[in-house]
Amino acid sequence: MALTDKEKSFIKQSVEGGIPFCERTGIELVECDTGYVKMRMPFEPNINHVGIMYAGALFTLAEVPGGALFMTAFDAKKYYPIVKDLKIRFRRPAKTAITVEVTMTPEEVSGIEAEAEREGKADYSWNCELKDDSGEIVALTENLYQLRRFGT
Repeated sequence: MALTDKEKSFIKQSVEGGIPFCERTGIELVECDTGYVKMRMPFEPNINHVGIMYAGALFTLAEVPGGALFMTAFDAKKYYPIVKDLKIRFRRPAKTAITVEVTMTPEEVSGIEAEAEREGKADYSWNCELKDDSGEIVALTENLYQLRRFGT
């Protein structure tokens, strides 16, 4: 089922303004729907001492979609996500704004929820491609999260 405009607006506000660090980076939730998130980080103010995007900013852009994706797919009254592991491989210097897209199928969501109901928690993972304005991949990540059921 598609998210309503009100739900999308709430997720956007939560991501962009709910975490002070993200607010300082200028990270933007470009688009979202059930099981889908597209985010963008501007080049400025995220420049390091040699004139490219700071590695920590790229890491942030790879990590934050996990929370946004959670909000599009899972019941926040029953579950919460935590980051278990995130590996990043830097491929080339980032010299523009960077985007990332993350998806999760309804079948993946159902399987994760079923395991969390049985076990109290469930691991799930995805890979990210962080791309510059020309579509070049500047970094690749392997993200591992865990969905936990409240009260477990």
